[in-house]
Amino acid sequence: MKALLVLEDGFRLEGKSFTGEFETGGEVIFNTGMTGYQEVLTDPSYYGQMVCMTYPLIGNYGINAQDMESPRIHMRALLVKECCKQPSNWRASKSLPDFLKQWGVPGLEGIDTRALTRHLRLNGAMRGIISTKDLDPASLQAKAQALPPMQGQNLVPYVCARKPYILENDRMEEVSFDVRGAYAWKGTGLPLLVYDFGVKWNILRLLAEVGFEVLAVPPSFSAEQAKASGARGIFLSNGPGDPATLTAEIENIRELIKHFPVTGICLGHQLIGHALGGTTDKLKFGHHGCNHPVKDLTTGRIEISSQNHGFHVVLDGLDDVEATHINLNDQTLEGLRHKSLPVMSVQYHPEAAAGPHDGRYLFARFFDMTRTAVGWKGAVA
Repeated sequence: MKALLVLEDGFRLEGKSFTGEFETGGEVIFNTGMTGYQEVLTDPSYYGQMVCMTYPLIGNYGINAQDMESPRIHMRALLVKECCKQPSNWRASKSLPDFLKQWGVPGLEGIDTRALTRHLRLNGAMRGIISTKDLDPASLQAKAQALPPMQGQNLVPYVCARKPYILENDRMEEVSFDVRGAYAWKGTGLPLLVYDFGVKWNILRLLAEVGFEVLAVPPSFSAEQAKASGARGIFLSNGPGDPATLTAEIENIRELIKHFPVTGICLGHQLIGHALGGTTDKLKFGHHGCNHPVKDLTTGRIEISSQNHGFHVVLDGLDDVEATHINLNDQTLEGLRHKSLPVMSVQYHPEAAAGPHDGRYLFARFFDMTRTAVGWKGAVA
């Protein structure tokens, strides 16, 4: 079935649908990962975006129940050079087309993904429309131009936790608190609240693995509720959209920092940057993929990282905050820490399951900082 992609500047490519009829739009970005398409599909941070995979063949190992990063697909559409309809892998339980159809997410193949990627690198990420129904380029360009830009969009409410929960065997189980607001921690580790702005499940898995007992809560969970819960530390998750729009959450984080050790990844890092007095800017085409070089300034070590973000933190003029990591491609900030408070965060994704594992040490670093700050004498990572 013929389909057309048109960007807001008029750039267009013709392809075909592998999921049936569709028309949808969003910010068009590219991801350079050779593997990990299932993790990309189920990462809530991609909400509102149409993702072009630069690797030419996607879907060859199918979809399985173990590699989910959330319960469902979140992106607006998947754009590929070629979709493999018949996967060959012993773990596969369904094909990529069937998975996309299950969640009503369009799949477009046969486009020149190299040309699209080059256009986005030169001109920046931009709004686009794909359609099998309307094949008039001028009409689709007008529709793309009418879409809201990513700047100014608060997309967290579409993907975040609604109620507190724990993750058990990749199932979200709701929990309750007593009349005083306290949670009955099981004593399996250092009690940690994870503010779920659209968390990837592997973050929760790895936090538990290093010694935390993890309880996920909605972004609206107040500092007073956090204190009453009995938690000893705070973790702020990844998520979609423009971090500057989350003004109430940033104010709450300022209060949390007064009472808890606080760490964060991706959007959580950006929110910490705002809470400490920094700002965020939109990147030209973002960082999306599994091959981004990052330097740990505390050790001099270079690591290859998995990344997915369209904004970056700017710390100009903050004397009490220092950079801990930088991106070696464009020198943007990839990590920070407060000089006197137990606060640290990173922009990239050390939990990446299908990508490089160079940053996994950060979970132990998070644990050690939190344990030291609260004098925890329990389980050791």
